[in-house]
Amino acid sequence: MAVPALALFALFALVPMAIVVYLSFTHWDGLGTPAWAGTDNWHTALTSDVTRHALWLTGKFMLVSWLVQTPISLLLGVFVAGRQRYRALFAVFYFVPLLISSAAIAIIFKNLLDPNFGLGATLHLPLLNQNWLGDPQLAFFTVVFVISWQFVPFHTLLYQAGARQIPASLYEAASIDGASRLKQFWHITLPQLRYTVVTSSTLMLVGSLTYFDLVFVLTGGGPGYATRLLPLDMYITGFQSNQMGLASAVSVILVAAGLLLSLIVVRFSGFSRMRSQQAGM
Repeated sequence: MAVPALALFALFALVPMAIVVYLSFTHWDGLGTPAWAGTDNWHTALTSDVTRHALWLTGKFMLVSWLVQTPISLLLGVFVAGRQRYRALFAVFYFVPLLISSAAIAIIFKNLLDPNFGLGATLHLPLLNQNWLGDPQLAFFTVVFVISWQFVPFHTLLYQAGARQIPASLYEAASIDGASRLKQFWHITLPQLRYTVVTSSTLMLVGSLTYFDLVFVLTGGGPGYATRLLPLDMYITGFQSNQMGLASAVSVILVAAGLLLSLIVVRFSGFSRMRSQQAGM
């Protein structure tokens, strides 16, 4: 029964990955015949200041994005898990960003944040009228904000589903014992959502390695190299500099980083030994 799925996975994942690994050892401009280059591309990729900066920036982006999205998603997920109608109405409007494409979101925010014609200039608010995408320090955190705005609803949905699976009897028993809402959240909600946190964190961290379209439209990797994440570095190297072999080496590094990150999260979170959250009840 698993043979068709495995065959499709091999055809559309393993075979292309094997081709990319082969191309990483060649010089190729994307048009001619690839020429064997040995380890030249790997040496260039591992010693290039631009690529190493992109790798470091991607790691920084992953950490900051996780620190921003996780607590917001967790709190909103627990909030919208309530059965009240106004919470359901809030959830409907809040999930709208999931329906909009990344390119459209980037175009919208690029216009809103324009220092000459954007929201800050229109409303004459000096606090908002900053060069959000032109300042290297502001541009990085602006990208984090826009991506968080887009993907927090998705992770909120995960936490909402997890929170609704927690037995109401746990909260009833805690209320009888005099536990406050804060204590109930800390001692019941968080422990019961531990595997949801792992799932959300894994998707969030690994997903940070694939952000391209939004960053490309919003900043193009600039100003300078301030937002040139590793996926964008791979694209610029391959399709703008016509160094497909070097871009293939960068893509292999990207895949290896994603696999390593997933293994680390699963290994140290205990996710591989996951049991029922209601075990022992």
